[in-house]
Amino acid sequence: MSEHNEQQPQPEDDAPGAEDMARRIGANSGIERREDGQIDVLKTIGGVRGLVESLLPGLVFLVIFTLWQQLNTALIASVTVALVFTVVRLVRRGSLTQALTGLAGVAICAIFSRVTGEAKDYYVPGFYTNLAYGAALVISIMVRWPLMGVIFGFIRSEQTHWRENKLRARQYDWATWIVVAVFAARLVVQFPLYLADNVPALGAARLAMGVPLYAAALWVAWMISRPQKAPAGQPTPDTIA
Repeated sequence: MSEHNEQQPQPEDDAPGAEDMARRIGANSGIERREDGQIDVLKTIGGVRGLVESLLPGLVFLVIFTLWQQLNTALIASVTVALVFTVVRLVRRGSLTQALTGLAGVAICAIFSRVTGEAKDYYVPGFYTNLAYGAALVISIMVRWPLMGVIFGFIRSEQTHWRENKLRARQYDWATWIVVAVFAARLVVQFPLYLADNVPALGAARLAMGVPLYAAALWVAWMISRPQKAPAGQPTPDTIA
């Protein structure tokens, strides 16, 4: 018998299954819970410090440009604020990924604006980000792995068993649509302001519809996807967190 015929096919054990991927996504979602089982929205967005870090660079850019129409000054000030936050995180031994992600986001916005010389282009990367996230969430619903179900199912210790229950799957579909609506609303409201060259209104809308609106959407998505209480004596996934 030839050497070729003696070789046996090797099982493909290295390929991660859908459940393994779902578990990894849930574990790395960054969504936090309180001791009472409810979602901790403030902690999820990094607490008060995280909220300030997400809003202040954009606010500094908007205020300086609106008052003095100095694009370079506004860009330098915005990046400097983000850099200071990054250094503080590193000094306090915070997450390197979080520290650099915030700085990179502000730097990319500044580069877009500086290259074109248009203040409104500071907000262009956000359009691509919202479009990409929104599309990813819609696709997750279409393939019957709604992302909010993947994340919340892990947090609630349901793992992926919720997919076997039509009601739970439908609840997680709706929860995911809630977050999709946030990304869609940002584009619907902000893109016309971009086309109209209304930088002050665009900047204000970006701040108002940023982390605060996203946090509110997460809370609503969590609440509408709560498991129902089971009859006495019957187990239910994670009670009604």
